[in-house]
Amino acid sequence: MTTFTGSDDLRGARFEGADLRGARFVGADLSGVVMRGVDVADADVDAPWLLDGRSRLLVNGVDVTPFVDAELDRRFPGRAQRRASDPDGLRAAWAAVERAWDAALDRAAAMPPGTVDVRVDGEWSFAQTLRHLVMATDTWLRGAVLGVEQPYHPIGQPNDEYALDGHDPSVFAEGTPPYDEVLDVRAGRLAMVRDLLATVTAEDLAVPRRNPWAPQHPETTLSCLHTILEEEWEHLRYALRDLDAIAAGRAGVTEG
Repeated sequence: MTTFTGSDDLRGARFEGADLRGARFVGADLSGVVMRGVDVADADVDAPWLLDGRSRLLVNGVDVTPFVDAELDRRFPGRAQRRASDPDGLRAAWAAVERAWDAALDRAAAMPPGTVDVRVDGEWSFAQTLRHLVMATDTWLRGAVLGVEQPYHPIGQPNDEYALDGHDPSVFAEGTPPYDEVLDVRAGRLAMVRDLLATVTAEDLAVPRRNPWAPQHPETTLSCLHTILEEEWEHLRYALRDLDAIAAGRAGVTEG
């Protein structure tokens, strides 16, 4: 099987009559890709940034983005509140996040032992997803909003972008920490957001904040909270998708 990596520049490449059945694109930039007369039966596209309000996905000339967004809101009650812009709306949005994740935790706990450490198609396990959300909260709440100089808990799960952005990934622990510890730290981070929202004011939401990844692009308390909410809903979607795959015994399921 041919593998292309970041060192392969395929921008502007042309594929005519090529057989790409079963090909897998991970972390690939396919923006502006044009496909004509293609067979996309059973194709599976996961593009979270498609829903940032600035992108379109045209299928047979129809922008399907608003349909995808509306369907995800239907499947995940409370997701539509993630762009709330006032204190009361944000509190309601966060309560919805906590309810949704409580249900996901209950579902994972009811599955066979070890389920939380199972990986599907090489992606993060349920436990790793929770650890990543710890890191996301540390980045956007503890770091950006609260200004904590060393915001990261060692249990956090970094992604490749973190390491590539010149940050030191050694602050994070190696290996697989006990799941009970993951749950404890994760619960603490949920409470941090809840506590902030309990007293936040409209004036607080407008305070400028430093973007931890791109300092040249200023943020506000509100935009940092919106990023946290987006992270929560997107990773919940991934986690539930993978629990479905594990429960169904689909191919691509491996131990952590």
